[in-house]
Amino acid sequence: MIRIAPVGRALAVVAATSLALTACSGGGGDTATQASQSAAPASSAPAAKGDGTLTLGTLLPQTGSLAYLGPPEFAGVDLALKEINEAGGVLGKPVTKYDTDSGDTTTNIASQSVDKLLAQKADAIIGAASSSVSESVIDKITGAGVVHFSPANTSDKFTTIADKGLYFRTAPPDQLQGRVLGDLVIADGNDTVAIMAMQDSYGTGLGDQVQKTVTDAGGQVVVRVDYDPKAADFSADIAKIKAANPKGIVLIGFEETAKVIGELVKQGMPASKHKWYMVDGNMSNDNFKGMPKGTLDGVKGTYPGAAASDEFREKLLEVNKDLADFTYAPESYDATNLIALAAEAAKSDAGVDIAAKLGEVSKGGEKCTNFKECVDLLKAGKDIDYDGVSGPVEFNDAGDPAVATIGIYQYGPDNTYPVKALEYRTGNIGG
Repeated sequence: MIRIAPVGRALAVVAATSLALTACSGGGGDTATQASQSAAPASSAPAAKGDGTLTLGTLLPQTGSLAYLGPPEFAGVDLALKEINEAGGVLGKPVTKYDTDSGDTTTNIASQSVDKLLAQKADAIIGAASSSVSESVIDKITGAGVVHFSPANTSDKFTTIADKGLYFRTAPPDQLQGRVLGDLVIADGNDTVAIMAMQDSYGTGLGDQVQKTVTDAGGQVVVRVDYDPKAADFSADIAKIKAANPKGIVLIGFEETAKVIGELVKQGMPASKHKWYMVDGNMSNDNFKGMPKGTLDGVKGTYPGAAASDEFREKLLEVNKDLADFTYAPESYDATNLIALAAEAAKSDAGVDIAAKLGEVSKGGEKCTNFKECVDLLKAGKDIDYDGVSGPVEFNDAGDPAVATIGIYQYGPDNTYPVKALEYRTGNIGG
């Protein structure tokens, strides 16, 4: 395992030789087994009791600015659920699932979806992809005593947010991706850098970390533009970047990045003259298909995720044969498995009980890599350490993965990037 060096130092890297896949109902009954006081999270959430059937809700993008992330995330959940139920389910019963749309921050869809899932007695809700959307509903979810588990939130805010001990994520906080991306920009010889970041908790936080890493390494951020992603026109923003004439341009956003790129080209700042860099929010193989060939050739980008096998990708395609992107499918798969294993370990489907066991099943025991293998160990009375497709996970006290991997990808002349990363950089979240 290659560890990430401290900020400002060269990062150790490893060439990628294998596939990488990617960067936002318990109710009633008296049968819940209470977790020990030492294991339970500090929580003022209602002590909801389970009904013996684990019920999952998904709050993932079917519409909105991250809709392209929906299919791989749903596929990751569905694949895990298929394997879980084939292995006998959880607590001796099949797991139930309800799917809903998270939309984006321009609508109230997420709040309405959460209301539906709570009415359906969801014990855990997987989503949202957008950090800002999750932030808008976290109080409603955790206030009901339900686990809120995102496979894609990367905003640093969630590390310290008031969550009643019920929020978890398999995607690492942006401080890690920002360090990797900032070091990559400097390593590529860009001593002058522009940052164009969408103005929300995701864009601002990731932009801050990239800026810190670049400046700590001796580079200069000559211009930074924090923009409204719903703006009709980005010409004035790009004009500011053009006036600063940076060597490297970091683009932090969602689907509106296609419009930003169009304006960069229009104003004479193509990737062939200024090195462009993107992030998990806008790395896509669908969003740029309509652009002239070669527009993104050589553009690099980062998103979280360890190398995953061809076999895993093939299984995802069996679930959804039309998948074009695999971003956050591994994290969604791991989130589902971890919730199910925590319920088995707790012998309860109640959200508070599941949360109390999530850290325990992610580290410190006998290693296992899929639900059946892990649940067999639990039933044999063993402690387990689930190592997933997205990485080792290993939750810290904040519900963040303590160690994570960031893949670095490069677009080709057809404006898509391959499933194999150029390299992977792995490190501790704390530096």
